[in-house]
Amino acid sequence: MAPAPLTPGTASPAPFGRVLTAMVTPFGASGAVDLELAARLAEHLVDHGSDGLVLCGTTGESPTLSWDEQHQLFSAVKAAVGTRAHLLAGTGSNCTAEAVEAVQEAAALGADGALVVVPYYNKPPQEGLEAHFRAVAAAAPQLPLMLYNIPGRTGCSLSPETTARLMDQPNVVSFKAASGTTEEVSALRAACGDRLAVYSGDDALTLPMLAVGAVGVVSVASHLAGDHIQRLVQAFLAGDQATALALHEQLLPLCKALFCTTNPIPVKAALELAGWPVGAPRLPLLSASNDVRDRLNSVLAALRPT
Repeated sequence: MAPAPLTPGTASPAPFGRVLTAMVTPFGASGAVDLELAARLAEHLVDHGSDGLVLCGTTGESPTLSWDEQHQLFSAVKAAVGTRAHLLAGTGSNCTAEAVEAVQEAAALGADGALVVVPYYNKPPQEGLEAHFRAVAAAAPQLPLMLYNIPGRTGCSLSPETTARLMDQPNVVSFKAASGTTEEVSALRAACGDRLAVYSGDDALTLPMLAVGAVGVVSVASHLAGDHIQRLVQAFLAGDQATALALHEQLLPLCKALFCTTNPIPVKAALELAGWPVGAPRLPLLSASNDVRDRLNSVLAALRPT
């Protein structure tokens, strides 16, 4: 099935909106999840450009959160933003049985979708990846899924051909492309057509990925510049390429700074600088160095109105 051409003013359906923030998990001084601050941050993000929020993904430090903490965090954010934004729960695991249980719990908690990362560390072959995602999809057939490919963290990559075979699962509706290349978007569109909504998983590649058929972005930078990113996407969709390019170039220093070391170290530091005391990451991640903080201060100052 050949993808429909992307023309100015039209776009493939975006099931969760155009700009989704991969939200950090705030921690208090004791190291516990700060649910009250998480709720306030979620409201702020929705007020400033976010159509949806992804909770307990990479940026949310899911590897160091217990499942109980994740469920409490999701419930607190849902109570705060209600139906104002699409809420996706991170339900991935390198254990298929655990991922199945997690996606069922996400559905029970009222999630609008689930972000399901490629199983990490195990390095399964494509047949194993297909079986894993089929099991997850079948466990909560009413819950739309976003498959998440980030080979730099997982150690293996979900191929477009395997993704195409999974398209017979009605709830496989979207894909977060975080391989660092626009070619992945083109390959997915060629293999899967328009029914699969591909989201950029790399802030710096949002505009290039839109140009080859992505429908939006799962963003880290939207913590600090959500309105800018939403304007970029809307300008592109309206055919205003000059405005989209200008915004892309304005945002690029921030996008680069937020990934100058392991995410979410920089974004948590940037939020602290912006007045959001979200706390340091949990070990084995550390607080940002002074050099990183200085760089973030500079790029944040450049984004502020003069």
